[in-house]
Amino acid sequence: MTTTSAPHTATTTDRDSAASAPRDEDVRLDVESVSELLLGRWPEYRRAARERAGDTRFHKDESLTPAEHRERVLEQMRLMVGDGTKLSWLAFPERMGGLDEPGANLACFSELVAADPSLQIKSGVQWGLFSAAILHLGTPEQQDRLLPAAMDLSVPGAFAMTETGHGSDVAAIGTTATYDPETEEFVLDTPFRGAWKDYLGNAALHATAATVFAQLITNGVNHGVHCFYVPIRDAETMEFLPGVGGEDDGLKGGLRGIDNGRLHFTGVRVPRTDLLARYGTVAADGTYSSPIESPGRRFFTMLGSLVQGRVSLDGSAVNAAKIGLAIAVRYAAERRQFAGGGTEETVLLDYATHRRRLFPAIAEAYAGHFANERLLDLFDDVFSGEHDTPERREDLETTAAALKSTSTRFALDTLQECREACGGAGFLTENRITSLHADLDVYATFEGDNTVLQQLVARRLVADYGREVKGATKTPAGMARFVVERATSAALDRTGLRRVSQAIADVGDPRRAAGHLRDPETQRELLADRVATMVEDVAMALRPAQKAEPAEAARIVDENQTALVEAAKAHADLLRWEAFTAALPTFEDPGTRRIMTWVRDVYGLTVIERHLTWYLLNGRLSDQRARTVTGYVDRLLRRLRPHAVDLVDGFGYGQEHLRAAISSGAEAERQAEARAYYAALRASGEAPVSEKALRKSSR
Repeated sequence: MTTTSAPHTATTTDRDSAASAPRDEDVRLDVESVSELLLGRWPEYRRAARERAGDTRFHKDESLTPAEHRERVLEQMRLMVGDGTKLSWLAFPERMGGLDEPGANLACFSELVAADPSLQIKSGVQWGLFSAAILHLGTPEQQDRLLPAAMDLSVPGAFAMTETGHGSDVAAIGTTATYDPETEEFVLDTPFRGAWKDYLGNAALHATAATVFAQLITNGVNHGVHCFYVPIRDAETMEFLPGVGGEDDGLKGGLRGIDNGRLHFTGVRVPRTDLLARYGTVAADGTYSSPIESPGRRFFTMLGSLVQGRVSLDGSAVNAAKIGLAIAVRYAAERRQFAGGGTEETVLLDYATHRRRLFPAIAEAYAGHFANERLLDLFDDVFSGEHDTPERREDLETTAAALKSTSTRFALDTLQECREACGGAGFLTENRITSLHADLDVYATFEGDNTVLQQLVARRLVADYGREVKGATKTPAGMARFVVERATSAALDRTGLRRVSQAIADVGDPRRAAGHLRDPETQRELLADRVATMVEDVAMALRPAQKAEPAEAARIVDENQTALVEAAKAHADLLRWEAFTAALPTFEDPGTRRIMTWVRDVYGLTVIERHLTWYLLNGRLSDQRARTVTGYVDRLLRRLRPHAVDLVDGFGYGQEHLRAAISSGAEAERQAEARAYYAALRASGEAPVSEKALRKSSR
């Protein structure tokens, strides 16, 4: 798998120990250059998208009822269509009025989260799911016939894949499409309640058509899941068409500007020509044919063509975390609480606990950003056709699953931490954080439940490991070498011999241990070794399942599911560290590069710190070096303290994107007023004497 082994070459710019480097207190972050760099590969498009996200016409209005919010979002989408920028059509072919820029499209989509997540996701349903299904699963004739109305919003659409009884397990959906050769139509049916299409954006109110996924049955043979274009409402009356039924999903925990709903079908007839037929078609007599012979490969190819949802959610989640962090850090740089040794209260960022709450998350946000940029490159390579190969598509699917499942969890955890770090102010709707958290909550489960996605990633890693082992053991000599190397590695690690040698090297000099951890090669070795070891362990544990009876094989897999998920998480950590490290040389200003190296180190070492038990139990770190990790991270956080506001400003979001009262400078004004009041009171000589001071002076 090409994305797991991006080479890393250490350079002098990758370390902050060069003799010519400035002193810590002299370095400054070039905020403007950082913001510019983070615009990525398509800066002009992303800049335009961010400008649109800052436009008040597209902002979320927290005072609206759900019904009002839904209508506002639909009108905002119409504004987007009519603004002349074509930002919503970036991914579509030039012959359709688009710009053929699939990667730029997702970069721009991720910026809409700053305006209103409901607007972002409803737009994603229309152009990233409904329209994209026509584009990627339809033939050129079907694209020409069906796409224009989907693109210009003449036909608002729903993407009807998920069912009440089957979410992530798409292959098992219950809806059927049975071919009738006499009329050359498919008959769409929902055979039981669990097969209702559910949670569908646009379905409750606005959609007049849907791309419906169903089991294609012809001549008595089920050819698996295929997609059909199905009108569902009369565009004039907005009543359901005959045979189509549905209902509103009702009030949700977030994303209340989207009309999520359910659909079901009874004897709905769909013309043969409206089976989206790129990967499978049915002739007039009912004969099925496909360019992909294997039903399993055909299914995964069809679903793989819709991977953009996971890619876009990864970037969106990282951006939401950036917004929360920018609000919380700006507030913490102004808010004062508790007097220290003097008369003035202490700024929150000057507390070690506050730095621990927020600074590692800043580092992870940067790591997530650079990983998403790599993912966008991979997506664009595939969907532009420039490097579209089966292996690249498989890499894209695996990487998207790894990063989406990681970043959405990270965003939710970070927003909650930001909320708590802002105290009561963080709980106020006017300060955005609780609203963002509520809207992003569902990101953890749609476009694939995170735990299911992590299992997908781990299975790919295990499969790759199996292929490597098979290649290494084709000959008796190769088998012997593999067994000896594996046995030697296990002996060194699990008897503690490596730990002993490391402890001897560390004795008497904690700085040596800290310096070793600072080295990028050491960080990469520790992160990569954890992935490799976990994958090997779970692969060996799953090996008996290959020849076991089905029930026994299922038991073995079930026993190792948690290990699979943990291996996938470790893989995502490594991907993000490598992406961050690869980006460091692009910071041209030496001071900025040095600060960003500290930020990278904070990310890498906090990941290692999180899993110190594993490193100790597996003999990868000595006790002394393990103890050094936390101390060195704390030292790095102190170094980053003067640059905290600059680091979140480097994300590139202004107050028009944050829109939180506590990030506006109002707290600084309040603090200045309070400090001026107490200073004047002390100067007047009329300040009351505290009882505590009076008692002390009378002793």
